[in-house]
Amino acid sequence: MPTDTDAQETTTTAPAMGGVTPMMEQYIEIKAANPDSLLFYRMGDFYELFFDDAEKASQALGIVLTRRGKHQGHDIPMCGVPVHAADDYLQKLIAQGFRVAVCEQIEDPAEAKKRGSKSVVRRDVVRLVTPGTITEDKLLAPSESSFLMALGRVKGSGAAGNPGSFALAWIDISTGAFRVAETTAERLLADIFRVDPRELIVAEPVFHDPELRPVFDVLGRVANPQPPSLFDSASATGRIARFFEVATPDSFGTFSRAELSAISGAIAYVEKTQKAERPPLSRPEREESGSTLFIDPATRANLELLRTLSGSREGSLFKAIDRTVTGGGGRLLADRLMAPLTDPAAIAARLDSVSFFRAETRLCQGLRASLKSVADMPRSLSRLALNRGGPRDLGALRAGFEAAGAIAELFATTTLPAELAAALAAIKALPEAFARHLSEALDDELPLIKRDGGFVRSGYHAELDEMRALRDESRKVIAELERSLIEETGIRSLKIRHNNVLGYYIEVSANHHGVMTGSDAAKARFIHRQTMANAMRFTTTELAELESKIANAADRALSIELAAFDRLTAEVVSEADSIRAGAEALAVLDVSSALALLSESEGWCRPAVDASLAFEISGGRHPVVEQALRRSGEGPFVANDCDLSPEGGAKAGAIWLLTGPNMGGKSTFLRQNALIAILAQTGSFVPAEGARIGVVDRLFSRVGASDDLARGRSTFMVEMVETAAILNQAGERALVILDEIGRGTATFDGLSIAWAAVEYLHEKNRCRAIFATHFHEMTALAGKLPRLSNVTMRVKEWEGDVVFLHEVGKGAADRSYGVQVARLAGLPEAVVARAKEVLHQLEDGEVSGKTNRLVDDLPLFSVAVKREAPKPAKNDALGEALGAINPDEMTPREALEALYRLKGLATKQ
Repeated sequence: MPTDTDAQETTTTAPAMGGVTPMMEQYIEIKAANPDSLLFYRMGDFYELFFDDAEKASQALGIVLTRRGKHQGHDIPMCGVPVHAADDYLQKLIAQGFRVAVCEQIEDPAEAKKRGSKSVVRRDVVRLVTPGTITEDKLLAPSESSFLMALGRVKGSGAAGNPGSFALAWIDISTGAFRVAETTAERLLADIFRVDPRELIVAEPVFHDPELRPVFDVLGRVANPQPPSLFDSASATGRIARFFEVATPDSFGTFSRAELSAISGAIAYVEKTQKAERPPLSRPEREESGSTLFIDPATRANLELLRTLSGSREGSLFKAIDRTVTGGGGRLLADRLMAPLTDPAAIAARLDSVSFFRAETRLCQGLRASLKSVADMPRSLSRLALNRGGPRDLGALRAGFEAAGAIAELFATTTLPAELAAALAAIKALPEAFARHLSEALDDELPLIKRDGGFVRSGYHAELDEMRALRDESRKVIAELERSLIEETGIRSLKIRHNNVLGYYIEVSANHHGVMTGSDAAKARFIHRQTMANAMRFTTTELAELESKIANAADRALSIELAAFDRLTAEVVSEADSIRAGAEALAVLDVSSALALLSESEGWCRPAVDASLAFEISGGRHPVVEQALRRSGEGPFVANDCDLSPEGGAKAGAIWLLTGPNMGGKSTFLRQNALIAILAQTGSFVPAEGARIGVVDRLFSRVGASDDLARGRSTFMVEMVETAAILNQAGERALVILDEIGRGTATFDGLSIAWAAVEYLHEKNRCRAIFATHFHEMTALAGKLPRLSNVTMRVKEWEGDVVFLHEVGKGAADRSYGVQVARLAGLPEAVVARAKEVLHQLEDGEVSGKTNRLVDDLPLFSVAVKREAPKPAKNDALGEALGAINPDEMTPREALEALYRLKGLATKQ
């Protein structure tokens, strides 16, 4: 693609009509066609931005804002970024929510000049860069998918309560993954969060639908409204067929109208953003409803599956369990973690793979050694297909093919479980002939950019080798020709020389004139060029051709290499399906072996997952906290059992009512059981001594406090909204984890809500649940609800201090030890002492009915810290008597007698 800017594109260019230069007129026209994107306008070695785009980019990127010419009497703001560093700037802009239109020169400046001295080089937008369509290696995290999602909706009958049908289609343009699934208005947000897309496109009427606005408000700038024509389900079949170049997409499966709308929207947006290029997408794969564990958005956030609440991967479950060594393996593990299975047979197949590698330690080590050399084949494939790839992308495929061959040999005589056997079959199906071709064609050391050349191996192309020799060893080639001519003519003084006028020529002394021209053959062979006083100069057809070849050798060598690159790229694209399938198979091997290594190093066990309602965990541990304790050297993690299985013929799971002190480990215990369920249904071993889990179809976790002030929701309101969602959706196969429901309001209100919620879980939801609370009064429910049991976090008191054992045992706590925790947190001693005093009197008042007197006598809400009494002066009898009085321990009569004594002392003084 041309990169040189034509000379006339300067601020001195003659203005066109209206006072706008031809170049700026071109810019304004292209910008008008892309109003929602920052326009990267190619000018030589820079992408320039003008007007409002320049001001926005300057602020966002922290680059200098300058001026270029005038428009309508005003200076034109301008800023620019170097083409070679564009990826870094794109990353910053995309992260801040911008979309960028990349405008390239699409003709050579010399061609533009042929149309006239004032002609502008033709330019056009070749690509729209959006958060969901990036493919650059610098902009993508190796172990994170980059999904573009489309929402399709088919309107309902218009009757109340019938919003229509919905579907989601999501594409990772960097790998070619393409999936689709139906959803509902109620599940919509949860299903979007499950996929975690970088960008969600939605038809403008749907985006502005009042009933769906709360969903898009939560998503913020991830949601991107688009023209409704992109989602037209009537024309979807034709669009899908054209994109995949098939007569009909019927062979892909049967899709609903909503699914077709979503698929069409995703494809149309890819075509819109990629312009003339077509990424190698796999055919849309349908996910069956209910095949994965439903986890609502609040639960995903609370459990910190992929990221912590602060947005960091450090401290997340994924970071704690990731032992993969390839980018594809990391992405597959994350995808599985976000969508655990609900089919016991499918879960068992994954667990069989982990068990195999757990038993075959040496084979596992050999596999991982080979996998470490596997580059990111799907992303390299995608870049090559989109004409954004380079020689190293071809090298990545070569490395993948070589590793795949070694892995196939490694498993050649081994009997494998079903999942691994299928993966090995896909690896063996990789195109061997093309793999050999790549090895023969590519050099060992590869440049980043194809125009740098030097990536084709010597010996692959004869003419290329010749051109390289001419380019790099022209002196040697000329010397060899000179020796040949000396032998042919017998003239020992013959020289081949060069100057800027004649170029290369043959020079002999004048007395050898007869040898060079003495016969017709010699005259035909040696062409006279110049006669000097003492020498004569000649050329030959061979020398003239050699001169031309030397002059053009570098360009010709690069041209041959670029042609070879294009041929190899075309072969890559033709083998896209088998390459993608092989890469996915390598990712499966990576995940299975990584989980085996994890389970062995961490001492995890294989869970039994079946269709029952069991939930029996022996010696369960929190996978993230356990590793954090080990790193910090704070001692071993205290394991705990949990059994929510039905008892005594019950047809529903049990509920545990968990009481205990703050800092006792309740939240950790709650989360670890939810995480164990997720890991088990992901197909991983679990941090426990033993585990039997009946498939969980819905997981709800309400742990921790948060608010949503932007939407007018207090912490307590958010708590109630999330609790309502749980109570309205949980069924008997659900697992519910609730912590401190009702603590955000008045004591009796909160206790009433928590009490009623537990009864509802027991009688209506009939699910397995752990309900943690500080309302000790609720422990009485164990005598009323047969499936509810009281358990507590055990503690020990020692010389006024509390020791947290972090053990879960049967029974109920009678205290929360909040004051002791406050002291551990570093509250001033005066505050802690005052709190103990108030707590003692509140507890005493609760028993004796004197609470109102306490409130009247003690300024609980007006004085935070008890003021120290002034020290009595020396020999101050009245002061000493006052200091000895403790009014709180005196009866009315004793107080009256003390008052008379004080009066007597005052009289004496």
